Amino acid sequence: MFVTRAITDVGLERLRAVCDVDLWDEATPPPYETLVVRTSGCVGLLALLTDRVDAALLDACTDLRVVSNFAVGYDNVDVEACSARGIAVGHTPGVLTEATADLAFCLLIAAARHVPAAQQSVLRGEWRTWEPRGFLGRHLQFGTIGIVGMGRIGMALARRCHKGWGMHVLYADPRTNEDAERELHAQRVPLRQLLAQSDFISLHAPLVPETEYMIDAAALRAMKPTAVLVNTARGALVDQDALFDALTQGRLHAAGLDVTDPEPVATEDPLLHLPNCIVTPHIASATVRARDAMAEIAAENLILGIEGRALRHAVGRRVN
Repeated sequence: MFVTRAITDVGLERLRAVCDVDLWDEATPPPYETLVVRTSGCVGLLALLTDRVDAALLDACTDLRVVSNFAVGYDNVDVEACSARGIAVGHTPGVLTEATADLAFCLLIAAARHVPAAQQSVLRGEWRTWEPRGFLGRHLQFGTIGIVGMGRIGMALARRCHKGWGMHVLYADPRTNEDAERELHAQRVPLRQLLAQSDFISLHAPLVPETEYMIDAAALRAMKPTAVLVNTARGALVDQDALFDALTQGRLHAAGLDVTDPEPVATEDPLLHLPNCIVTPHIASATVRARDAMAEIAAENLILGIEGRALRHAVGRRVN
């Protein structure tokens, strides 16, 4: 099997105990051509979001039985093409929910209170006295949080905001989340209503054609100029040029991004130089517990798929 990055030891050791592992141990992902060559002849592929698993790769790798994605999302994998070829596809849901919700809230409060900009001011030697009008941020308690995508992670963040800070919860989702409405008194509303009424907006939607660049210039204009936008889902949910304009023109208070489009973000991207925008390098699931759990599930999915058994967490279906 081919493993495209060095996942944590709990996963690698389990794989090495049952099969031969070809590990790509470079600091950056394998180029697509290398991915195809190294996967050719393998019965299993453990991939990351950075690896494009498409029909062309599958046609070149005819021995492949399973693709195990080291992530909750799987927009990097052509699931339909896998299903048509009888290839199982696995992912790692559930175990990174709390870690991701923690990071989303971390970005929310840090952006709302201008924490990075304040720290940089200290490092530049600009802190001379207590300043009554310096770094004035947004008050979180009793505000309105808008959750775009009320799945596991959206629910976990909403729970933190409602139960910890007394926030009113709005959510936009194709489906009703009865647990959120019962436990958190959350209200399901159209997206534009959520954008207009929320003090804080956090994105937790999957990246599909319907959600690509859903936060565009029009959506940003619908937001309060005092609002804070957080994205820990997928970078392409947000039009970053439009976001830059909103942040620099005073039409949005601040933003916190753990994902960008593209990834990694270019060092010359103007968003990186704004005092009211925080960008972190896709670290939402980066706790020891979460990454170990992801590695364990990804390894188990791979082994079960090679053995022709049902995966622990599968997407799509075999059709032959």
